[in-house]
Amino acid sequence: MTNITIAWMALPFFVGFLIYLLPKLDRFLALGVVLLSANYALAIFADPSFLLDIKLLDSFGVTLRIDQLSGFFIITNALVTAAVIFYCWNTNKTAFFYLQAVILHGSVNATFICADFISLYVALEVISIAAFLLITYPRTDKSIWVGLRYMFVSNTAMLFYLVGASLVYKANNSFDFMGLSNAPPEGIALIFLGLLVKGGIFISGLWLPLTHSESQSFVSAMLSGVVVKTGVFPFVRCALMLEEIDPIVRIFGVSTALLGVVLAIFQQDTKRTLAFSTISQLGFIMAAPEVGGFYALTHGFVKSALFLISGVLPSRNFQELQDKPMNNSLWIALAIASFSISGFPLLSGFGAKILTTKNLLPWQVIAMEIATVGTTIVFAKFIFLPHKKGESEKKIQQGFWWAMVFLLGGLIVANAVYYQAYNINNIVKPLRTIGIGWLAYLFIVRKLVIKLPSAIEEFEHLIGMMAIILILVFWMVQV
Repeated sequence: MTNITIAWMALPFFVGFLIYLLPKLDRFLALGVVLLSANYALAIFADPSFLLDIKLLDSFGVTLRIDQLSGFFIITNALVTAAVIFYCWNTNKTAFFYLQAVILHGSVNATFICADFISLYVALEVISIAAFLLITYPRTDKSIWVGLRYMFVSNTAMLFYLVGASLVYKANNSFDFMGLSNAPPEGIALIFLGLLVKGGIFISGLWLPLTHSESQSFVSAMLSGVVVKTGVFPFVRCALMLEEIDPIVRIFGVSTALLGVVLAIFQQDTKRTLAFSTISQLGFIMAAPEVGGFYALTHGFVKSALFLISGVLPSRNFQELQDKPMNNSLWIALAIASFSISGFPLLSGFGAKILTTKNLLPWQVIAMEIATVGTTIVFAKFIFLPHKKGESEKKIQQGFWWAMVFLLGGLIVANAVYYQAYNINNIVKPLRTIGIGWLAYLFIVRKLVIKLPSAIEEFEHLIGMMAIILILVFWMVQV
């Protein structure tokens, strides 16, 4: 399995450059790579006790670790990327696009099997470059500015991260994640700062809404579905390995879930709503690290589907959508994804919510219940949009529906992962939560018109947020 893993890691980068030599096969080569990733993840799930550690450099602690947690993130990356490829199948995308998509896919996979800080650093930097090139793919002034903004924030954060990784090595003569237990507080704080920014966590993630909302829909689907999880995954891994890290990760998880959902409720733009919701849902993944992999899988499918759907809606503005009904088939796809993330039974979001709730600590419960109700309010905004029989204003290509088959079908199939959730008490509770959220939306939130200031998302403030978070994390580590 070791040789297979090394070959699987290298394949996306080899195929990525091969696409330039065989541009007529670009879509097929790209799709082949992601389907192989899906098969690799399924091989992991075939053995519930599967665990593979590969030491690349023994004396430096450079290690790869593949287990069930990795499997959830890898299968999410594979199916989301496959859905995006289908979505773009007939859109005349150049070989350059598929090259970058495949390289992004491969580097994202690499982060999900890293167990040391230096390998993780390399993978995250490659992700930054590939994501930047996809964001700027349209070559418009706005896309280039958004891409440069993303790149500068990312590189600044990773500079802090690299200093922190160096301090971990100095203390342990190893880059292994376990080195955090003996690392100086400033080293831990710097590493956490880099990952918090990269993952879009808490106030250090406020770069995310503009980046995701102003990118093309299929790029937003990849960014929100898998890319931001490369910053979250190391937190989940470290929380499971080190008891002293777990409380910090959970605190940021709860804070992020609440912040993101409050900001999402009052957005009037569909893509900005989805972007702020992504921040909140990343908090759910961190709030219960033991089951973060399954929640990440469900969220990846839902949010990728919703961003792709947002690209074919008659408008991005909720007020305008009230006057421009979408066709029924599009609304059904929108409703399935929204029901899942709200925790409705028969979809994997139900099991993910139940499993997360069961793994919360007592002090987390009330805050996460509030965040869950807030999530139902956010997606009631989508569910209660008007719809009618007939054609939509925008021509929907066949590739879009194939993408929906992958993503929404995944929500139905993944529902079997935690079939034990289906008992009367577990079914009644989320239905009650959904009912409360819908009533709050229909009688309170729907009537409110509150425009939140966006100054906090401005570039200079994003850098300032890093200083605040660095001080906060340093204090938490010291305590």
